Amino acid sequence: MPDPNPLGATPDVLVIGGGTAALCAAIAARRAGVSVRLLEQAPRGLRGGNTRHSRNLRFMHVKTTPLSTGPYPETEFWADLERATAGTIDAILTPLLIQGSEDITDWLEGAGVHFQSHASGVLPPSRKTAFLLGGGKSMLNALYTTAERLGVVLNYATEVQDLSIRDGRLEQVTISSGGHVHTLSPRAVIACCGGAQASRDWLRTHWGDAAEGFINRGTPYAEGKVLRSMLAQGAVSVGDPEHAYLVAVDARSPDDDGGIATRVRCMPAGIVVDVRGRRAYDEGGDTASTRYALWGQRLARFPGQIGHLILDARGVRAAPPSLYPPLSAASVTALAEVMGIDPVALAATVADYNAAVRASDDPGDTAAWHSVGLDPPKSGHALPLTEPPFAAYPMRPGITFTYHGVGIDAQTRVRLTKGGAMENLFAAGMIMAPNIIPRGYVSGLALTIGIVFGRLAGQEAARHAQR
Repeated sequence: MPDPNPLGATPDVLVIGGGTAALCAAIAARRAGVSVRLLEQAPRGLRGGNTRHSRNLRFMHVKTTPLSTGPYPETEFWADLERATAGTIDAILTPLLIQGSEDITDWLEGAGVHFQSHASGVLPPSRKTAFLLGGGKSMLNALYTTAERLGVVLNYATEVQDLSIRDGRLEQVTISSGGHVHTLSPRAVIACCGGAQASRDWLRTHWGDAAEGFINRGTPYAEGKVLRSMLAQGAVSVGDPEHAYLVAVDARSPDDDGGIATRVRCMPAGIVVDVRGRRAYDEGGDTASTRYALWGQRLARFPGQIGHLILDARGVRAAPPSLYPPLSAASVTALAEVMGIDPVALAATVADYNAAVRASDDPGDTAAWHSVGLDPPKSGHALPLTEPPFAAYPMRPGITFTYHGVGIDAQTRVRLTKGGAMENLFAAGMIMAPNIIPRGYVSGLALTIGIVFGRLAGQEAARHAQR
């Protein structure tokens, strides 16, 4: 029989997860005066979920701040979300997100988190986001320290196996820790444990064979057990399990946890070919940050889910630093042999591309260089690939998160398919993010969702536990 009380006293509020949303929920609930226990599936050294790879958050502000280069009003924040999601955002939760973001930098600083001043010049200037000093790990360390100081009980390497829900109320949580299975029955539970992007089985179910070529950029512990348990017991499903936020990453990246350092960023400087040595897309058509997601989706449709970015020496010099050095050779055919693709096919692709390149009226305006008579065209940055040595970055789609989660109401309670909401089960972070971003993305949004709704869920769960 499972031990009904394995980890000490049953808390008023149990928080499932160990990233930003979980920590903000735990701190908010504890400050409200209830006992709180946080369960992190990862060991202590890997705590924090995908927050460990984060660097900035988006926040609404009406005037210039030390953390931004100008104002970012509510109307503009809303317009950015409308554009990114093609108008599919939640009309009730989105105002809570935007208005709740206004004070999050102050709240985080009060919890020991430090930010990078934009005047330092060490990071790209940003009007809409604030950058964390030391990145996501630094923020996590500060929040964990604050949670412990407040009396939040932390349990690492502790996995929630299942939830028991009856008549719209969570009755019991089944937990695996130290090789033993136990149960807890807290007054309220907050699920902050993300989606299922680390589960290869889940990905294969929705993506088929293409999932075999995906690389998980974040935590290997986001396997979706809690999400699937809630959905199986009547929670409202939001988003689409067949969609995910994908970006181009180096194919040599680890299967999990490579983070932002593995991203490949310089497609406009060269051409991208598949394993047959053929181009399929316009590499110069989008040079904004949205290109990252575009190329992730494109690579998912490549044969074998792998592509190669081809550069000449000039392109390599212009490329930002990368975690892995590019493959390199003195000629295009020699590079093809290093890459393991047909040398004749790659040489023909490069020759056709070079022959189609046309300079702009102002040759110094390299962004306006374009191709003529090339299919697909290269509409900008079409500089010829002629200067040896030649280089290649092998790429695969890297999955960041999935657009699938549970619906919540304005109190962050998990909604039920039969109507209404769970009495004592709340959700925050990426497990409910598809309510707001069922598609698309804007920089820094994931952290903002976790902080805003984590705080709100902690307050609401504490209020319920005190009844």
